[in-house]
Parts: sequence; structure tokens; C-alpha cells
Amino acid sequence: MDKVMSNKWVIALYVLPSLLIIMGIIYIPIVLTGYYGLMEWDGVSAMTFIGLENYTTLFNDSAFWSSVSHSFLFAVLSTVSLGVYLLVALVLSGNIKGANLLRKIYLIPMLLSSVAIAQLWLKIYHPTNGILNSALESLGIQDPPAWLAEPSLVLYALFVPILWQFAGFYILIYYAALKNIPTTLIEAARIDGATPWQIAFKIKLPLIAEVFKVTIVLAVVGSLKYFDLIYVMTDGGPNGASEVMASYMYHKAFRGFDFGYGSAIGFFLLIICLVATWIIRRMTASKDNIQYS
Repeated sequence: MDKVMSNKWVIALYVLPSLLIIMGIIYIPIVLTGYYGLMEWDGVSAMTFIGLENYTTLFNDSAFWSSVSHSFLFAVLSTVSLGVYLLVALVLSGNIKGANLLRKIYLIPMLLSSVAIAQLWLKIYHPTNGILNSALESLGIQDPPAWLAEPSLVLYALFVPILWQFAGFYILIYYAALKNIPTTLIEAARIDGATPWQIAFKIKLPLIAEVFKVTIVLAVVGSLKYFDLIYVMTDGGPNGASEVMASYMYHKAFRGFDFGYGSAIGFFLLIICLVATWIIRRMTASKDNIQYS
């Protein structure tokens, strides 16, 4: 077996199926998206090469940059919410009563599709029959807001179901990382007189710092390309107040039938995600990683 696996051609043969799949579903579509971004194409007639004209239009498109700002707002809110998820994971990892049940409850939203979650929260946010406004009216608040129809509120109203949907995912990651910390370190700290807060912030958090860095990248990149729940709940409305980059790309390509411009938006979105990932990794890298990278 060792002799077979030492043969480079055999190794290449084993790797080839996975490589072909990755090429087919990731790298080739990326290249084609960049290629289509150089074209004027309505999806039916022949493509016309126009060079960087789509990207020039993109940089001067105020609606696109408005969608970029909305996506980055979601990214900032998602990053801040990681602190809440981490605190919940710290509590659950402390062997409190009912921790197993709470973990299962937090994971329930992950079992639902984004469309089902969107429909659920549409009912909650309904301006007249929704649970939220009914509760506010019962408390004496007259004329509660139409959460998804107010341009100043819609982005924050949309973030609440996003926060709810992904809570279990990040809590589970942090919980697993905290549980992997050797118990001998915790016991030694307790013997030395460390308080629970000191154990949490001076022992546990530094030991899972790398996990926290990974979740920051996941939260930021996931927020920049978020689409489905926003599409179902508001479709980018009202009047573009909740438009994000992915939904703007969809509208231009599949409703405006400008697939060249939509491809340019998609390719630029990829570049933004790559740059954001690189910046986050540089900002969160340790001195040793920077020195030897």
C-alpha cells in the first residue's frame, strides 16, 4: 500500500474526481462570471464584448453602493452579535442545569429553511395582525411601526431573524471549542483562587481566540452575500431600503435581463469578500503569524 501511495500518478488519480467536482461547481463558474461581466448580454441574444464598461457603470451606480452599505451594516451587526453568542456558550459550558435542552432549542432555527423562517417573521412583523404589534398595543403603545415598511427600521427588523437563525450555529462552535479546553487548567485556576469571570476572560477566551477569528470571517462573508431571507421578506424594499448586494445582483440579472451587469456585480461581490477576509485575517493575526506569513 505504501508503495502504491508513493506513486504520484496514483495520488493524482485519487485526487482527480474531487478536483473535477470543485472545478465544475466553484472555479469554472467564477471564471465564467468574470467573463460574462465583460459582456453585454440579455440572456437570449448573442453576447457583445464591451470590456470594462459594466464595471465603470458599477462604480458610478449609487443604488449599488447603497446596497453595499446595507451589506456592510449586516456584517458589522453580525460581528457584534458574536459576543452575545460567545457569552451564551460560556454559560452553557459551565455545566448549568438544563444546558443540553437549551443547546437543542438554540439549534432548532438551523433545521428550518430560510423561506420558512422568512414566512414566520412576516407573520410576527405584520402591521395589524402580527404578534409583535399586538403585544405593543396591549402595552398601550398606539400606532406601532410597520417594521418592514419603514426605511429607517427595515434593516434592523431584518437582522433580528438573521440573528435568531444563526444563533445555534455559532453557539455550537463556541460551545465545542470551550469544551475542548483541558479541565485540568480550569481546576488549577480554581485552586489558585480564580473567580469564574477570571477563568472565563483570562483562560477560556484566550484559548479559543483562533476559533473566534474564524467565526468573524464566517459572519462577515456570510453577511456580505446574504440573500434568501431578505428576498422573501422585503425583496429589497421599501424603495431599495433593504437592498443588499446579492439581491441587487439578482434584480439586475433576472428581472432587468442584464446578465452582463449582474455578472459584474457578482464578480465584484467575490472580490469584496476576498478583500474583507484578507483584512480580517491580517487584523486578527498574531505577531508570530505576521512574522512568518
